[in-house]
Amino acid sequence: MDDGGTARHRNGAHKRPRLEDVAARVGLSTASVSLVLRGVAGPSERTRQRVLKAAADLGYQVDRTASTLASRRSRLLGVMVDIHSPFHAELVEHLHTAAEEVGYDLVLSTLTRTRDEQTAVETLLAFRSEALILLGPTSPADVLAVLDNKAPVITVGRRIADAALDVVRTADDEGVGQIVDHLVGLGHREIVYVDGGKGVIATDRRRGYRTAMRRHGLGDHIRVLAGDNTEAAGERAARHLLDGPELPTAVVAFNDQCAIGVLAAFTRAGVSVPGRISVVGYDDDTLSRLSCFNLTTVSQSAREQARHAVTAAVERLDQDRTEPREVVLTPRLIVRGTTGQAV
Repeated sequence: MDDGGTARHRNGAHKRPRLEDVAARVGLSTASVSLVLRGVAGPSERTRQRVLKAAADLGYQVDRTASTLASRRSRLLGVMVDIHSPFHAELVEHLHTAAEEVGYDLVLSTLTRTRDEQTAVETLLAFRSEALILLGPTSPADVLAVLDNKAPVITVGRRIADAALDVVRTADDEGVGQIVDHLVGLGHREIVYVDGGKGVIATDRRRGYRTAMRRHGLGDHIRVLAGDNTEAAGERAARHLLDGPELPTAVVAFNDQCAIGVLAAFTRAGVSVPGRISVVGYDDDTLSRLSCFNLTTVSQSAREQARHAVTAAVERLDQDRTEPREVVLTPRLIVRGTTGQAV
């Protein structure tokens, strides 16, 4: 029988391996083994590999309930995420990495079409999340401020003007401004914007479009179509343009999902992109990078936003920081295959 089987037989068929068993296997203290299993920096890579192998061989699993009771801390960061957003999915992946590096784990609670922010946040608190990382929240600032009294709140992606909260975001208006600058540089003047609906993020991006158009002397060419953050909204906007007397030379969409809907409608109608019309999105999510879309877009630096969000949470929880902090990252235009010279 292998070593793992022998150990399980020795401990009894139904007895769970303990931390002490792993420590004995590798000849280390339980404190050192605990550091490795919690992902805390300190032990060498060789030690870490030895401990992880011993734990796997013994079938050891961390008893999170016991460790929580012992420390009175969960070391959990609660993350609210929109289940329909590819960009949020990418943020969560980077949040996991950043949290593990500092000995924390994540609890996820999703937003859906039938599950609102209040329900998602209540779930995170019920699981004893020590801090809340909210991706693109739409709740009023005063509601978020009250929530911050229950657990530190870090909002990601949204500007908060009137509340003392931690914020990590990119400059959305500047990002859309970069798009307009790029298109004007290619000779475009008839540039239509497909809006993102209500909310602070949509407001900032819409303002960025209007401001940039005016900066280039194109105030009379400003045209905003109703939309939201879905592919369906992009398709509706594109069909509206196709039904009009003349197509613009470029379309800027609120996000990549909306832009992909625009592309789909133009493709079905036989309209060449970028030969006849240029299309630009926003977010640089995983879909935009696929060769079938190859979408010109704006990167929000998902990895950096995640790292700053986790750092902010740890500072609030472990370093006694009480003053709110806003981190504003500079967005970056990613030029791909859906933009070209105006015809």
